[in-house]
Amino acid sequence: MKNKVFSKVKIIVLLTFLLFLYTTICAFSYAQTTANDISKSVFRLHVLANSDSQEDQNLKYIVRDKLLEYMHSLCNDTTSKEEAIRIAQNHIEDLKTIAKQTILDNDYSYDVDVEIGNFEFPTKTYGDISLPAGYYDALRVKIGEAKGQNWWCVMFPPLCFIDVTSGVVPDSSKNLLKENMNEEDFALVSESKSNTGISFKFKLLEFFGHNGFITAKK
Repeated sequence: MKNKVFSKVKIIVLLTFLLFLYTTICAFSYAQTTANDISKSVFRLHVLANSDSQEDQNLKYIVRDKLLEYMHSLCNDTTSKEEAIRIAQNHIEDLKTIAKQTILDNDYSYDVDVEIGNFEFPTKTYGDISLPAGYYDALRVKIGEAKGQNWWCVMFPPLCFIDVTSGVVPDSSKNLLKENMNEEDFALVSESKSNTGISFKFKLLEFFGHNGFITAKK
């Protein structure tokens, strides 16, 4: 009798473990696929300051503004991430020159490195748009030793000025994002997180992204 009870307990424990394992695998697969789908729709900007000193942080913002001004003049009518990346690639030396000249104009001699690649980003909110942690294609600008605080934004669709203005994403930017995403992914990044289903799915993306489970997919 005891052996039968023990066997049943073992079976229940095994089934519970298998169910947990299956659920975890499904959640991870969903998070990986969704995060990569979202990342395919945006092109981001990542600026790293030389240090955390007030002077270096101020310089970071000045360089940022000059680069955004130039990219905006080039990408004003861009309708896809691929086009935005292609434009940035074609003008990468110009971007480096602008950054370097801006640094010199402000009486610093830091070197600057500008590259396009796939980099890890934390969860960030731009007005009423939230992007989960994960790997995104981005233009990365490293000033000097690049050991200071980062500044992150989205170059396509254009969300870079949201943090310093009204905090409301323009409808034109939302429409571009919507056109480049499927319906479910757009709902995840744009709908109110008071929606229980949306909130739970977004937290899945945050959990796997913050803990390094979501990796770059080439």
